[in-house]
Amino acid sequence: MKYVLVTGGVVSGLGKGVTASSIGLLLKSCGLRVTSIKIDPYLNTDAGTMSPFEHGEVFVLDDGGEVDLDLGNYERFLDITLTRDNNITTGKIYQSVLEKERKGEYLGKTVQVVPHITDAIQEWIERAAMIPVDGNEGPADVCVIELGGTIGDIESMPFIEALGQFSYHVGPGNFCLVHVSLVPVLNVVGEQKTKPTQHSVRGLRGLGLTPNILACRSTKALDDNVKEKLSQFCHVPAENIVTLYDVPNIWLIPLLLRDQKAHEAILKELNLLGTAMEPDLTEWTDRTKVYDMLHDPSFTLQVKIAMVGKYVGLKDSYLSVLKALLHASVYHRKKLLVEWVEASHLEDTTAEEDPETFKAAWNHLKGADGILVPGGFGDRGVQGKILAAKYARESNVPFLGICLGMQIAVIEYARSVLGLHNANSAEFDPKTPNPCVIFMPEGSKTHMGGTMRLGSRRTYLKVPDCKSAMLYGDATFVDERHRHRYEVNPDMISELEAAGMSFVGRDESDRRMEIVELPSHPFFIGVQFHPEFKSRPGKPSALFSGLIAASCGQLDSLLNKSSHISKTVGSGMSNGKATYKAHQNGNYSNGLNGSLNGVCMNGNGMHH
Repeated sequence: MKYVLVTGGVVSGLGKGVTASSIGLLLKSCGLRVTSIKIDPYLNTDAGTMSPFEHGEVFVLDDGGEVDLDLGNYERFLDITLTRDNNITTGKIYQSVLEKERKGEYLGKTVQVVPHITDAIQEWIERAAMIPVDGNEGPADVCVIELGGTIGDIESMPFIEALGQFSYHVGPGNFCLVHVSLVPVLNVVGEQKTKPTQHSVRGLRGLGLTPNILACRSTKALDDNVKEKLSQFCHVPAENIVTLYDVPNIWLIPLLLRDQKAHEAILKELNLLGTAMEPDLTEWTDRTKVYDMLHDPSFTLQVKIAMVGKYVGLKDSYLSVLKALLHASVYHRKKLLVEWVEASHLEDTTAEEDPETFKAAWNHLKGADGILVPGGFGDRGVQGKILAAKYARESNVPFLGICLGMQIAVIEYARSVLGLHNANSAEFDPKTPNPCVIFMPEGSKTHMGGTMRLGSRRTYLKVPDCKSAMLYGDATFVDERHRHRYEVNPDMISELEAAGMSFVGRDESDRRMEIVELPSHPFFIGVQFHPEFKSRPGKPSALFSGLIAASCGQLDSLLNKSSHISKTVGSGMSNGKATYKAHQNGNYSNGLNGSLNGVCMNGNGMHH
């Protein structure tokens, strides 16, 4: 096994995740099998209990792991399926060591950070690196490891010590360190300054790690004299110093690395020059060209989606949803415009306190071609989400509700159509006489971490001619990832269906509702699972593709295409690998990076 470690210096937010993903993609294009590990130095066992405002979205894996959003970047970029062990946290390491201590496995020893914590880190890395993630048997050829945080952080110290020991343990030719650093340009003098990177590398070397490659973030390409200066003071060959300068399209980063022959530098350090092929990024280049075409100012075919959420203050809270929308819009050759609507701004309270904000929120909602209500927890903004679902239902606007978005659609229908004005979720009103949504029997009310219904679960499509089944290529079942504590009350299903709702997708027990549709509506679908987590460029989520198609007036042609393809290639979808190719497009077959590029947003312009 070969290892590539990506670290960051000077400041956070330099793009280590994009760099690590780009390196993985570049090595994969050379014919190598690649896996990834993300190290997060925080004490939390996993990301499951963190607020989206604190750490961005919680990404859910097939095995139910609640992990850092960077693992979503890796999965999209490399089209792989990772496990919870591919995300290492300080909490996990200390928990495993303390469990061993309690069992007496260190009997007679004084348990310390060195060697016990550092040994546990190294053992975890070696074990996780051996897990197959690409659907093939046997371990990958290269493991790309991203160390979160910035060199010098106190919480990272045990990991840096462990990685220093690990580089010695695996030996020369098996370990390559890529250090991402900042080369700022001061506006006053317009000169690229190398001192921050020099200090960062000096600190890294003082901690026992020596970088083999420098990836320098800057506003423009590094001048030759700047490279020479960095080479001299950082002891890195000039040909091993690459520039990751600001680009309008972040899909260019793997191409930048290839053009600067970063793959040759890495392969040389790993003794793989003789076995790896020349990188083939033809499909990636084609995708970049299509992206540029869609975002050319002269390109006018666009689709506007209103995202009605409660964490819109931090766009990373909905990163996978944005990516799934982007995948689908690229498939349909439309420029994606996202109108961010804070759910609480649609409520009467805002109308009284801030009429202008209230009016602007409703104008954004009513001006959209389609409406998406993503997941969330807690009662803040719920009434606004219910109003958005009501507007979409009554105005025949395409609607997709995810997790909580499905639950509020059911609540709205019960209130408006069944006349149960006090209908609610037990999450928001435990004493409601008409609980449309209830706490799952197997859930825990005392422990929050890892106690939800998590990971890939099978949904059986009960109505063959429903829109969801047709979008999934006439599949009889789909495997999608879940993350929820509450579910639609099965005791109210018959009453809701008698009033016109259709619960077309259910679990194996037939009592847990997974997909709901309104047959009388052009496109109104709610799902308990999170289809965004398995969306890939070239293989966009079926439901997101349906939302974009419906919002563009192209749903019928998409349904016909999906149904036609399904008749020749199969009827199921499992573990992120479609057994049919309802949404396969040969021009887009690789994963997508984790940035917000490709999405235009109200009030924020283009995000690159």
